[in-house]
Amino acid sequence: MRCCKELQWAKCSERLWGLGSAGEFGGLHPPARRSTVPPERPRGCAARGAGPDLMDQPQRISQGESMVTSTETIWIEMPDGARLAARLWLPEGDGPFPTILEYIPYRRRDRTRLRDEAMHPRFARAGYASIRVDMRGAGDSDGLMHGEYLEQEIQDGCDVIGWIRGQEWSDGQVGMFGKSWGAYSAYQVAARRPEGLRAIAPVMGTDDRWAECIHFSGGCLMSDNFWWGAIMQLFNAQPPDPAILGDAWRETWRARLEAAEFWPAEWLAHQTRDAFWRHGSVCENYADIEVPAYIFGGWADAYRNTPFRMAEHATSPVKVMIGPWGHLYPHEGAPGPQVDFPAELIRWWDHWMKGRDTGLMDEPPLRLYLREATAPGEDPDPRPGRWVEEPRWPSPNVAEEIFHLNHGVLGQSPHPGPDMSVTTPTSYGASGGDFMSFATPGDLPGDARLDGAGALEFRSAPCEAALDILGQARLRLRVAADKPQAMLAALLVDEAPDGAQTVIARGFANLMHLDGPEQVTPLSPGTPVEAEILLHATGYRLLEGHRVLIKLSSAYWPILWPSPEPVKITLTPGLSQLSLPLREAVADAPTPRALPAPDAPPQPAMTQIREGRMERGWQFDALSGKLINRTWIDGGVFGPVGRIRIDETGTELGDISERIYEIGSDPTSARAVMTQEGHFTRGDWNARIETRAEMWCDATHFYLEAGTRCFVDDALFHEKSWSHKIRRNGM
Repeated sequence: MRCCKELQWAKCSERLWGLGSAGEFGGLHPPARRSTVPPERPRGCAARGAGPDLMDQPQRISQGESMVTSTETIWIEMPDGARLAARLWLPEGDGPFPTILEYIPYRRRDRTRLRDEAMHPRFARAGYASIRVDMRGAGDSDGLMHGEYLEQEIQDGCDVIGWIRGQEWSDGQVGMFGKSWGAYSAYQVAARRPEGLRAIAPVMGTDDRWAECIHFSGGCLMSDNFWWGAIMQLFNAQPPDPAILGDAWRETWRARLEAAEFWPAEWLAHQTRDAFWRHGSVCENYADIEVPAYIFGGWADAYRNTPFRMAEHATSPVKVMIGPWGHLYPHEGAPGPQVDFPAELIRWWDHWMKGRDTGLMDEPPLRLYLREATAPGEDPDPRPGRWVEEPRWPSPNVAEEIFHLNHGVLGQSPHPGPDMSVTTPTSYGASGGDFMSFATPGDLPGDARLDGAGALEFRSAPCEAALDILGQARLRLRVAADKPQAMLAALLVDEAPDGAQTVIARGFANLMHLDGPEQVTPLSPGTPVEAEILLHATGYRLLEGHRVLIKLSSAYWPILWPSPEPVKITLTPGLSQLSLPLREAVADAPTPRALPAPDAPPQPAMTQIREGRMERGWQFDALSGKLINRTWIDGGVFGPVGRIRIDETGTELGDISERIYEIGSDPTSARAVMTQEGHFTRGDWNARIETRAEMWCDATHFYLEAGTRCFVDDALFHEKSWSHKIRRNGM
């Protein structure tokens, strides 16, 4: 197998595979949208010519002392005739049953198969029909996928619920859950109020696509906008399974590849909070969601603020659980402790769909894990800490304590002093890890001292007693910038007595959005402005003898894409404040209910073909003067899985990815490169995808180039390239 390092395709004058120069936006016009309805084939059964391993007949499988019936592929027909592929688990008995729905684009036959089998059979064993649906244009489903959270996708989700309600095994009640994209689906479908939807359980998604997705944060452009789009470039190029579609798989695959677009370009074209981001953001009207929601989050995840906003603003019942986890289901959560997420959801579904008194709604609505201080980089698993409960949000147990940003000091009262200024080096932020952890080695923040000088720093006195921080810290700043465009990155840090610096929370602000994220207002260089940074939510215990440290910088690479030129930030001491949310211990508070550890699920038959491997590190190139961040993973972007075979279907999967961020002393030298290779093999089926994507900039524009090559039996099957030039708008 060739690794991604061998995929450095020739860069001739036309760069990627003979692609011409780009226009203002798009270079290449987006392809005309084709009909989403494929050529006719039999309804309600597998395609003609399906392979012998197709399991479209119910299979009885053991789940502990119970038996569950699993049907590999069922077809859900949409009103326009397109069909969505799904996998169904049913409990023993005649039914009808309430149904649990997970609706995502990530290939139920292979990509999420092992994860699905740890949850859906559990729900079936508890007396629920459980169904895992591939979205339109994904997996083996019909149609094309043109972007995230589009109107067609949301409407399809509502139509899936309508279809479920019409099945003989359904009692008409549906609960919806999912992580990440699946959480968005649950929020967005619930806001449409489809008949029969009784409750949702979103895990690590957001109510506000502008404020808290992986595209922008505080109005600043995230490098993850490019990274995630490059990931979806590979996912969108994956072939349907010939065992399900038969001979039609090639035609279906080619139609998807021809219609594919490079999504980061569309996201990057919307650099303010416009209608594009408001669509699918349920924060636009929380009252649209009338069903109860059990919301799960993780302190190492990107979506940690939404649970608090939902708890404060939702008009329907809300429960919240936030653990120390990265972007993983709680029963897989890392860092631990893990909890038995399927069991917790069964209590939830039993209350709302079976009318059982499970005691869940008698417990306080918020359960939050307060992490205890650990040395940066140690990342113990499980993470030391304790669970606490709150009666509502905002909580009567949490009060803000004000610290004043004096000259290098966080003080109890303001003390004016001489101005403090900093011009942050472009490389500042190298210790920050990734914005969103997937629990892969090295993706959590390291010791913030490693970034060296480059930030204004403000320290408290050593804590005389432990402090419990719970919620979102807020900075109100009076600052000036020497350029019309500037941003701020703020770190809330635990500084130990030995000087080690553990990042507790981060927050960002685009200073050109002081009049709101809907518009761009250039700064007047040298003129002080009032700016506010709302840091990301956290739950953290600062130990006795430790200090609270605030670090303010005008760059934070590679998490934030840099401003077009170096910026000097000036702050006048005594005129800025930190509001720190501190939790008081509750006298005589009952001990929270113990959360059971996950059951060991039945191990699906899986064979490791090649062990995974990962490389991550920084290096300085003395010739170019650039600092280079490289992450290489055998197993794909989410961890060193290596190459595996799913024994039940015989499918072998293997991904290799390489991500490079590089920057020199000039902010416009920033560049991101992503190369990936994906394999699907089984018997005489051998499909391979190669992708490459790049992003760079100058003072006025962003540039994106990408290409995808697909092979069957090592012969080129399809290739496509994109080139985009997009004007900067306050970024």
